[in-house]
Amino acid sequence: MGSSLRDGQQFLKKAGGAPANVAAATAALGSEVELVAKVGADPFGNHIDEVLKEFGVGTSLLFRDKDHFTTIAFVSLMQNGERDFYFNRGADGELTTAEVDEIDVGQFSIVHFGSATAFLPGPLQSSYAKLLDKCLQQDIFISFDPNYRQLLYQNGQQSFVEQSWNFLKSCHFYKLSDEEACLITGKKSVEEAASMLLSETKAVFAITLGKEGTMLGINNATQVIRSIPVKPVDTTGAGDAFVGAVLHQLAAGKTSAIDSLSEDDWKKSCLQREQSRCKDL
Repeated sequence: MGSSLRDGQQFLKKAGGAPANVAAATAALGSEVELVAKVGADPFGNHIDEVLKEFGVGTSLLFRDKDHFTTIAFVSLMQNGERDFYFNRGADGELTTAEVDEIDVGQFSIVHFGSATAFLPGPLQSSYAKLLDKCLQQDIFISFDPNYRQLLYQNGQQSFVEQSWNFLKSCHFYKLSDEEACLITGKKSVEEAASMLLSETKAVFAITLGKEGTMLGINNATQVIRSIPVKPVDTTGAGDAFVGAVLHQLAAGKTSAIDSLSEDDWKKSCLQREQSRCKDL
């Protein structure tokens, strides 16, 4: 802690990954959640399974791969609260379209896609797109977070952007960081990025602005929901906690009527999320 990965001497085993974080946050708040993912048939995969269950996340769709190890991310928390990442990718990229065929998406009112590694070449890329198509065909409410990681897409940034647009134009709600908003739109400011997102997508969106709050895009306009002042201790998973809290509030309401939620409903979701997060800290 407080140093880069290069200088680190000790490591703690922690279950994580953006989609798992969102699932855990949503379940911890009381929603019924299942995680679709793939891990290795190894101690790390067992650990993830156990931790998810402790949070109340269902793991019936957590597939095991005996030929690939569980994907591991090494993370160091720097003195300024930011993170230093390195990925050792394994089983998560091996989720197949045949396994996606086994999933009955009709049992879910909301399906959240957290991309992270999903836009990298491999079986997961096709499986991810197929699951999106299944949700669209059955008119499931779709949530999306691109989870951009520079380390993963150094030579494939354009592919990441193109695939992200496919999801942005297909989903009902998406969350972006301010950096992701500018990257995906190619704009230099969050305001310019938001303007383009309003014109190119139909979904409600949230752009997180750190201590400044959340920019909410809805009804062809944007507004900033201010954050409650807190002292940052660790930013790891902050965006995932945001998404988990919003999805819980959507699920706690009448999910069949999510599309008809008012602007005030969405504003309250962002504000209540900030209050909950402040209380947790």
